[in-house]
Amino acid sequence: MTRAETAEATRRGRHTKPSSPGVARAWRQPNERGATLGTGHLGLGASVLCVVQAFYGLALFAAHWDSYPRTLPVVGAWALYLATIAVAIIILSTLGDRLPLWIYGVFLLLLAGVVVLDFVAIWPLGDIGGYATASVSAGFGLLLVVTLRAGHELIAAASTLALAFCTAIALTTPLTPSTLPTQLSTVALAVLPSVLGVMVLRGFRRMVQVELDRVLVQSTVSAPRFAVGMLASEELARLDLDAEELLDAVATGRTPLPLSPEDASVAATLATELRLHLIEGRRETWLYHAVTESELLGKAVSLTDRGSLAGLLDPTQRDGLLSGVWLIVSDSVKSKAPRTVQLTLGPRPQTSERLAGNRIAVPITITTTNLPRNRVDPAIWDSIGKIGRYRDSTHNGSLRLDITCLVDNPADR
Repeated sequence: MTRAETAEATRRGRHTKPSSPGVARAWRQPNERGATLGTGHLGLGASVLCVVQAFYGLALFAAHWDSYPRTLPVVGAWALYLATIAVAIIILSTLGDRLPLWIYGVFLLLLAGVVVLDFVAIWPLGDIGGYATASVSAGFGLLLVVTLRAGHELIAAASTLALAFCTAIALTTPLTPSTLPTQLSTVALAVLPSVLGVMVLRGFRRMVQVELDRVLVQSTVSAPRFAVGMLASEELARLDLDAEELLDAVATGRTPLPLSPEDASVAATLATELRLHLIEGRRETWLYHAVTESELLGKAVSLTDRGSLAGLLDPTQRDGLLSGVWLIVSDSVKSKAPRTVQLTLGPRPQTSERLAGNRIAVPITITTTNLPRNRVDPAIWDSIGKIGRYRDSTHNGSLRLDITCLVDNPADR
């Protein structure tokens, strides 16, 4: 990295939050900035669904026009709902991916007014589920902010709406085998869209986070045998710029010599941190960084590689090892069963046998938990096969893999 590139990278870093200890951890709280990770497209689809349902509700309202004892409240409910939706769409398109809490509160109050006016209009009819129109659309209105507010806030609003419907039905509607299905379907139609929207959004964000983590970790496959991690590059850029600023201050006379105790302490701290980063780059392999800097692997994988043998693997073997471990761990995320992996490289066998091409054998052991052999994804076997010859067995009811990986002798390089 050149000096200009380093300075530019550090200047950009000054305007962002410090990196957390893990690349993918930067995506832990996507709700903080609203519609991140591409969820703006989901929000657009939710808005279209909200508008389509409004037309359907208006059609039902027109069909029931002659049944209302008083039409003014229900007309007011629909006028308030349509105005709220129109203003909300304009505001959201202006604010982008940020929705302040006070605007969200006003939005909920307006939707509550829609529900109250609709209930007032249909209360004398004694059939909330059969005549509710604007109040049902209010539940769909929550979809407008599903990507901009936290999921628990939407769930709380949907639960309040469900409670309002259930209370109104209990007070006005006789529950019989002929009326009960209509009441249940109306409550579900009003409440479930926002709940399902929250579930879909959480699943989408989880999927993007996992895939993003996989892409970032995959970059270590082509790294040198010993190297600094992905996060260390940003830290080195910061240290380099601080050191340059200090040296420039001394060269131009802004900082007189000898250095004051404060400046000397800063210089000593910079030297120590730079020295530590250089030492780390001499002892930590690509696999160490892949495991420790991954949000997914860091929680589930324990690595033992005292001889730094992982650095001897070629790119194909690295990809197979990383993919195999990744598939084992990521499958546990889908099944919700906690699964851990103990990954051990070495020690090398003490044998005088010479292998073809003067290659050496690196033993790799993968010990898993909560992974019966009959539950192994076929893709895992394909990935493990890229590493070398392997033998699978069962250890405490879970899969154990003993792999013999042939690598080039580092003495020949």
